[in-house]
Order: sequence, then structure tokens, then C-alpha cells
Amino acid sequence: MTGVSGGRCFVIKSSWAFAFCACLTAAAAGQSLAAPKPAAPLPGEEVVQRMVQRNLERANALRAFEATRTYRLEYRGFPSNREAEMVTSVIYQAPESKEFIVVSQNGSKLIIDRVFRKLLESEQEAMKAENRTRTALNTDNYNFQLIGYETSGPDANYVLQVEPKNPTKFVYRGKIWIDARDFAVSKMQVEPAKSPSFWTKRSEIQHTYAKVEGFWLPKQNRSVSTIRLGGQAVLTIDYSGYKIRDPLTAASPNGLSPMSSVSR
Repeated sequence: MTGVSGGRCFVIKSSWAFAFCACLTAAAAGQSLAAPKPAAPLPGEEVVQRMVQRNLERANALRAFEATRTYRLEYRGFPSNREAEMVTSVIYQAPESKEFIVVSQNGSKLIIDRVFRKLLESEQEAMKAENRTRTALNTDNYNFQLIGYETSGPDANYVLQVEPKNPTKFVYRGKIWIDARDFAVSKMQVEPAKSPSFWTKRSEIQHTYAKVEGFWLPKQNRSVSTIRLGGQAVLTIDYSGYKIRDPLTAASPNGLSPMSSVSR
């Protein structure tokens, strides 16, 4: 995704100044063109194979964790502007138990009840074994195409285009970045393969991950949705305070009542 950088100069009433600036611009363009994109060390098929294998290994190793999430939503449009925020504690125990505890909430009750709580319910639904099988990032559920290889200092990422084989509200299409060292997803720019609601015309999602004690876990999710009635909703989810736990030590904090829980 590199491009040719153009030069910029101030207006000076001198012909040699214009010529000098033009030379600098040409030189900069020449240097940019002379720097080719780095070639991907591995073919796309091997990248996907390693990612799937390493994801399975990490999933089997991650038995429990606790974390904090902050949900924020701003809606601008018909019939009125609204916003809300909700902070939750999350307790996960493998393979499919996830408990949410509401720590605080403020703002539009409509957003809290019909958006935030629905998100938590949808996530619990996605935790079911059959849904996890149908949505796993592997060749059973997605088609992959290697479209790039990016480097930034010591970090390098393979860039893949992904397309679901069976579009549902739980899967997505777009681009994903795979860390070249750990073969873990580090970033996504995607959209739902199927709109979760008739009222949502389009959603663009940016999702980033961070490495925590050897595990790649969500860091931030930002979704911009265009509503059919002409409004726009910006949802941000920030993930923080991760604590990797042994299953026997992960428990609900004292004094807080779970909003909802799943244990199967």
C-alpha cells in the first residue's frame, strides 16, 4: 500500500526556485519508486495452514481469563442523537463459558438495552460449539488469498483477503493481517457477510489485537454503521486489564451480580 510521495514548496518568485523544487520532487518520487514492496517469505497456503494450527494450539492453551470491556456508542441521525457507555467485567473459562458483569452504565437506555445487551447475548450465542465450528477462521469456512506483505520496524504481517463460504451474521469478509512471527491475527478490516439487522445498511469494522502473556487477544473494535433512515452509529469496544487465569481461580468478583452467564 505504498505510494509515491509528492513534494511541496512555498511560492517563490524565482525560476531557479521552481526548478530546484521540481528536482527535489522528482528525486523523492524516484526514491519511492525504487523501493519495491517486500516479497512474502511464504506462500498464502502455508501462511493459512500455520495460522490455523497456531490458533488451535493457543485456543487449547488458553483455559481462563478475566478482563474489562468498555462499550461506547454514538448515534447521529433520525429521530434524535443518542449516546451511551457501559463497562463490564468478563470472565472466560474454556471451552464455552463466558460471564459478563455490568460494572457501570450511563446514557441512552435504548442503546444499553437494545445494542449493548444484545451484543453480549450474541457473543454468548457465538460461543456455542456448533457456532464456533461454523465461524472458525479456517479453510472449512473461508476462502483466503494472499494480497500483501507489510513490514514496520521489527514487525511484519501477511495481508490476506478473506471471503466466507457460507455467509451468516457471525462471519465476515475483508482483509486480515497475520503476524509473521506468531501466525496470529493482529488486525482486521472487515464487514459482516450478512447484515445483522434490516435497519443496518452497511457496517465497516476495524479490529486490533495485542499480545498478552503469549496469547493474542482483542484490544479494540471500532464499527461504523450506516442506518437506512440516514443516521450513522459509531461503536467502540476497548478491551483492557487482561489477567490470564487457571480455571479454578477464575470467579465472579465479590459484590457484583452477573448480568448473564453461559456454562455448558
